[in-house]
Amino acid sequence: MSKKDSSGVAQILAYINEKNRPYSAQDVFTNLQKQCGLGKTAVVKAMDQLAQEGKIKEKVYGKQKIYFADQSQFADVSDAELKKMDSRIVEISAEVQTISQSCRQLDTELKELNSSLTTAEMKAQIQELQTECSGFRERLDKIKSTTNHVTPEEREKVSKERETYVKEWRKRKRLASDMVGAILEGYPKSKKQFMEEAGIETDEDHKVTMPNI
Repeated sequence: MSKKDSSGVAQILAYINEKNRPYSAQDVFTNLQKQCGLGKTAVVKAMDQLAQEGKIKEKVYGKQKIYFADQSQFADVSDAELKKMDSRIVEISAEVQTISQSCRQLDTELKELNSSLTTAEMKAQIQELQTECSGFRERLDKIKSTTNHVTPEEREKVSKERETYVKEWRKRKRLASDMVGAILEGYPKSKKQFMEEAGIETDEDHKVTMPNI
């Protein structure tokens, strides 16, 4: 490899001609650093050399230099070709807008799913509620079977608590049913298969019937 090649002049010239857009030395250094392993000082020297040799063009804006390909090396583009390019740009812009909108929708759905309970969390909550309900049921049965030690006020209090917990039971059962229904909308198998794979147990599986209020 020659000294000129090792300094990155050829690579930089090829890159600027291929991209055919304005670049600062910093831009070229950043874009070619991994590809060519050139240091910033080498890039600056190479671009100055190319500009002095007339192989690329240079414009100075204040303290910054901008470099771009010598346009005389490229064939002229007809008006018809320019219109065709403009039309293609419009098509691609529309595609980008559609894809961006789809990405935003997917991002929203992802955030909603991340904020929802996982299958493991739902199973744990169901188990906790079943245990809690079982304890209250035992307590209620004991209270109902006792006639000498429960005042009317205490019985009324327990009845109201029972009504509250039954309502909560019904509410949470409906929420669980709604969540399962939402999952099944995009689930390729049947509800029974999903329930088995997820390990979800229902009141019916345990022969439990929700009491009337």
